[in-house]
Amino acid sequence: MVSRQRRRTLCATLALSALLGACAQIDQHRMPTDLAQKVWRGRLALRVESNPVQSFSAGLELRGDAQAGELRLFSPLGTTQLVVSWRPGQATLRRDGQAREYDSMSSLTQAALGADLPMNALFAWLAGDNARIAGWQADLSGLGSGRLAAR
Repeated sequence: MVSRQRRRTLCATLALSALLGACAQIDQHRMPTDLAQKVWRGRLALRVESNPVQSFSAGLELRGDAQAGELRLFSPLGTTQLVVSWRPGQATLRRDGQAREYDSMSSLTQAALGADLPMNALFAWLAGDNARIAGWQADLSGLGSGRLAAR
């Protein structure tokens, strides 16, 4: 069984990776079958202010929207480390050949982090809309060059 601290760190990484999609850009060359669905690919760098401080970097692929989508994190060698998928009524976290099911992204992030990941705001930020949400600050100033930062 994964320790509570490791699970929190893993899920913090998941949540913040979606929000700190450094260099995440829409991939115009490989769109999914549903042409309305956008895909963001890039790298992320994450720093967790804990004792000791933890840092993490990974490849990132995010597709879909706040209602239904998928987030994949990759190692520097391209190996899939983590996959989260969601749709109305269901969210799934897959890692190391195991899957955990939840009834929503909100319940997945609540169970893992004790906080809700603002999916609607995340996709609004990616679209360039500086949506305001309590407890979060987004910096969209680098969005034109493929950078999004949120705290």
